[in-house]
Amino acid sequence: MREYELTIAELPPKQAWQKVQLADLGFFVKGKGIARADVCDEGLPCLRYGEIYSTYETVTKHLVSKVSPSASEKSRALEQGDIVFAASGETAEEIGKVVTYTGKEKAWVGGDTVVLRGHGQNAVFLAHVLNSDPVVRQKSRLGKGQSVVHIHAPDLASVEVLVPSLAEQHKIAAILLTWDEALEKLNALRAVKARQLDGLSQITMGCGGAFPDHWQRKPLSEVSTPVKRKSAGGDHPVMTISAKSGFLMQADKFARNMAGRSVERYTLLHEGEFAYNKGNSKTAPYGCVFRLDRDDALVPFVYYCFALKPGLDPEFYDHLFSAGALNHQLSRLINSGVRNDGLLNLYSNDFFSCRVPVPPIEEQKRIAQALTTAKRELSLLDEEIAALTGQKRGLMQKLLTGEWRVEVSNNEKATA
Repeated sequence: MREYELTIAELPPKQAWQKVQLADLGFFVKGKGIARADVCDEGLPCLRYGEIYSTYETVTKHLVSKVSPSASEKSRALEQGDIVFAASGETAEEIGKVVTYTGKEKAWVGGDTVVLRGHGQNAVFLAHVLNSDPVVRQKSRLGKGQSVVHIHAPDLASVEVLVPSLAEQHKIAAILLTWDEALEKLNALRAVKARQLDGLSQITMGCGGAFPDHWQRKPLSEVSTPVKRKSAGGDHPVMTISAKSGFLMQADKFARNMAGRSVERYTLLHEGEFAYNKGNSKTAPYGCVFRLDRDDALVPFVYYCFALKPGLDPEFYDHLFSAGALNHQLSRLINSGVRNDGLLNLYSNDFFSCRVPVPPIEEQKRIAQALTTAKRELSLLDEEIAALTGQKRGLMQKLLTGEWRVEVSNNEKATA
């Protein structure tokens, strides 16, 4: 706990924060019940352990899930100000993530959680402390297991935290809540924009391989030309395709250049041309197609590369492929799954036999513009969320260790 010792040593003795174990602050109870089948559209508010990771940040007044009254009787009541730990997780680094419930509505908490109750602290402050880096490192050391990591109440009881006076906790909590509320609004707006984009994509790009009836459909071989050019020398970036991120520098993805001498066989791709990576992954089980957005790049020779013929809008087809429009056809063309090298069993002729929609060019451009604008709005929101998250993280590092102190008036001390 060197970080805490240094912080305390720098503070005036009378104002030093106290280092305490969670066992000294309150008591622990286990959440229970609330299986997936117990969740319903109408019922009582409830908190499920998986939502601590996927749905909530650190503080929430409102719970998104509902549980039936009969199922709630087998669950654990959730009280305002409870600190809820996720007791199971996939990694030691994430185990024991915390959310505090500050709502007034009666609610319930399910299994695979541990609840700290009766702590007598500002719940918002304490929850932020318990999700801060020094405490996360403690919890990760206490987690047990490999494929699934668990943490238990006796482990959590030994976790050490620094706590100032209640008045100072209230002041710090109010500051952090300002960032929390801003992030909550941005994330809610992002969720709305993402749903709008998904709906727009389904309307304009088809769903499950189904497209508007008035669109022509042609084999990819008729609307594109295979690209098989090799480099004649020059300094070209060596790139690979990630199903999540598109084109990446090969050295960045694998921490080194994997091409070696085989780079002589790599395909030289020009800006605006496409490449199909037939590698299998959870994100793209049937492979993925991306358009190159830089001057040129060398890509693995196992990729099926192509350029669209004149009269087609590359931006439209970029959206089409990224939406997985070929998946329905590819799923029927791929033979017997994955090879030993991780590539799908799919021949070039089969890939280029996939039929793609060919709407009128003006319609292509109109759809592409709408989707590009929607995606750009999401990207800008992501940047804003990342910036605010970084600011909040910096504040937490200063405020939750006492490195930055907040002024507390005598009146605030008296009313704390």
